[in-house]
Amino acid sequence: MYWLRERIHITWHFTAAMLGFVAGVALALVWWMGPWLGYAMGALLVVFAMWRRRRMLIVLAFVGGTLIGLARGSVAVADLASYKSLYGKMVLLSGVVADDTDAATRGMRMKLGDIMVNGKQLPGQVFATVSGADTARRSDTVSVEGQLRPGFGSFAATITGKSKGVQRPVPGDIPLEVRDNFAGQVRESIAEPAASLGIGYLLGQKSALPADLVEALKITGLTHVVVASGYNLTILVRLGRRLLAKVSKYLSMLSGASLIVLFIAITGLSPSMTRAGLVAGLGLWAWYYGRKFHPVTLLGVAAAVTVAINPSYVWGDLGWLLSFGAFAGVMILAPVATAYLYGKEKVPFVGQLLIETVAAQIATLPIMIMAFQQFSIIAPLANLLILPVIPFIMLLTAIAGFVTWLVPALAGSVGWIPEQLLRLQIAIIDWCANIPWALEKPEWPWWGVVVYSAIVVGAIAYMKYKSKYKLY
Repeated sequence: MYWLRERIHITWHFTAAMLGFVAGVALALVWWMGPWLGYAMGALLVVFAMWRRRRMLIVLAFVGGTLIGLARGSVAVADLASYKSLYGKMVLLSGVVADDTDAATRGMRMKLGDIMVNGKQLPGQVFATVSGADTARRSDTVSVEGQLRPGFGSFAATITGKSKGVQRPVPGDIPLEVRDNFAGQVRESIAEPAASLGIGYLLGQKSALPADLVEALKITGLTHVVVASGYNLTILVRLGRRLLAKVSKYLSMLSGASLIVLFIAITGLSPSMTRAGLVAGLGLWAWYYGRKFHPVTLLGVAAAVTVAINPSYVWGDLGWLLSFGAFAGVMILAPVATAYLYGKEKVPFVGQLLIETVAAQIATLPIMIMAFQQFSIIAPLANLLILPVIPFIMLLTAIAGFVTWLVPALAGSVGWIPEQLLRLQIAIIDWCANIPWALEKPEWPWWGVVVYSAIVVGAIAYMKYKSKYKLY
């Protein structure tokens, strides 16, 4: 009993409250709570738990966080209810394009925020398929007339219709202009489809990739390398930090923080980039002050902050779910498995990469099966063959773009090496994707996900106990 009454560090109660907040927001879909009651009761429980700091009060902190999350989620659910009366009706809707657009058979597909319907401001995002809006880009305001339907995932509604106008802000989305101009320089020096793959690696832009290559990336479990994600950001931040680490720790931290802000501005605030930017920023801050985050704390804080900003993330945004699933796999499962398999021995690079890839696959497997009824068996091999060379290719692609911008006459020569490496990677991706057993398409009931998750958690607990590994 003394173990339960023992005083522990306050971060554990804080972490429990953060995880409880996310659970509460998810619960709001089926259980409503008065906002002020939830905020008041939840805050009281969390403050008391953090004041007393007893181990047994972690449960109280979690319950308090859940009540606060339930209140926040209830407000968001009530806001989104304003769409229900409009479902099935023809409306005039306008919104700001939140991300890159994609071409479809019936028009351009886009995510719209800052929604106005028939002149009335509404919350949330709408997924739109708009004909006659081929010139629309991120940050443009698009007006569309069509029938409003119920949404899916994190979208409050969907609409398919004709464009009634595209308005571009002045001076426009400057980071987007910089990205597209630089991408144009890369294409001057590297031929397609290698150029689009290199731009995907460097800038997280996949909209220009050929459809067959996109499908091959899905089959091989490599989509994460051509979308703006933590992988791209981590490479850039590490490079920026190491370049100045021996000059000044302050300048090193400043360069890393600047790269985070710049990369997010260029790629946009997608759910995965919001998570990646927040995690990278917290990690950089901890490094500068000589501190360390427990992975569970980092996971809880990042999840709670992103869900507080947009509660619909936890209600079915696949980008958000996959991002946090992979993050949990790499930050929690992978190091525990590494300690269990290798102990205090030095881990070979190939072994570490394979463990991290498999850990991410294990963590995201139930999400992939429930959402797409498929998972990639070839992903560990494909990642092992592709990932080690990507930082080098990113550097060469960036050099090719900058040199082409400064000295256009050198475009062909400076882009030859990255083009050959990218073509080789495309060949490897196609080879992996064409293996007959590369992709499986199982179907799981809901209880199968519960059993699978319990087995994974149990395996982590067992390996952690046997290896005596500490996750800090």
